[in-house]
Amino acid sequence: MSLKNKYKKNSIVSTIIFCSIMLIISVSFIFYKQRILDQISVWQYHPTSEVNSIAERAGLNDNGKFYYLASQPKLESTNDFNKECNKIENTNSILGCYSNFHIYIYNVTDEQLDGVREVTAAHETLHAIYARLSTNEKNKFNKLIEVEYDKLKSDKDFSDLMAFYERTEPGERDNELHSLVGTEVSSISPELETYYSKYFANRQKVVILNAKYIGKFKALKEHDDDLTVQITETSDSIKSQQNEYNSIAKILDNDINSFNSRASSGDFSSQSQFNSERDKLITRAANLNTMRANINNQITNYEALIAEHNLNAAESQKLYNIIDSTLAPAPSV
Repeated sequence: MSLKNKYKKNSIVSTIIFCSIMLIISVSFIFYKQRILDQISVWQYHPTSEVNSIAERAGLNDNGKFYYLASQPKLESTNDFNKECNKIENTNSILGCYSNFHIYIYNVTDEQLDGVREVTAAHETLHAIYARLSTNEKNKFNKLIEVEYDKLKSDKDFSDLMAFYERTEPGERDNELHSLVGTEVSSISPELETYYSKYFANRQKVVILNAKYIGKFKALKEHDDDLTVQITETSDSIKSQQNEYNSIAKILDNDINSFNSRASSGDFSSQSQFNSERDKLITRAANLNTMRANINNQITNYEALIAEHNLNAAESQKLYNIIDSTLAPAPSV
């Protein structure tokens, strides 16, 4: 074989190999376009130690963390956060959003609400994952999650939250359930648990963190409800006893006036009769004074309940203000 023919043959082989490689790359890009883009995004992103720590505390495994980092999460202060995440209603606080393939997390650092960033990060990561599911995968998952929701909808807090999402994000019901159930519901079907295990090394970590910070609000709400009941009952009791007191006092006042009139006119047949009726009036007056003291004690207790209620309301409002991303801090001088 001549050198010319050998060179020509090698050139053809090289061309075929090159074309084959390009064909493989093209086919791979068609079928794995999002995964390739996600990998490039991960390589380009340089997470802070804080961003990495959030993923660890949320219980994400390497696969879950991949989608988290592919979304290039940002911890945002109030003004920057509001540029990316729009608040549609004032009834719920917005703590994060998944927008334009990026995750934005409202940077809540108050120790009382430890865990809120981790729950938000996991919630938004699950949105990123849901967006990447194929139609068949979504259909399969949606059937499982709807069965699960049938068991959860009796929980008023959960159903109210879903009603909020249905108003503000119509058509995203299963997408939201995908994130909510994954991060907030402890006991789920084995099929769903197997599904979430693809993204969580320990899903209970984020569920516990959610219960921890939500528990702060629930405790304050339950205490507020209890105080409201006590305040109402105490107020009703005071009003009832005051009415009874005034009625008894009026009768006693009339009886004392009558006694004094009879004493002035010498209407008593003996000193013993005078003393007997006088002692009865004195006893009734003493009982009325005891009743009055009890009413005053209840009034003092009522005022203490009002004060406690106001403190509880202030503490609750303080926590809500912390997670209210619309409240920018006051400018410093």
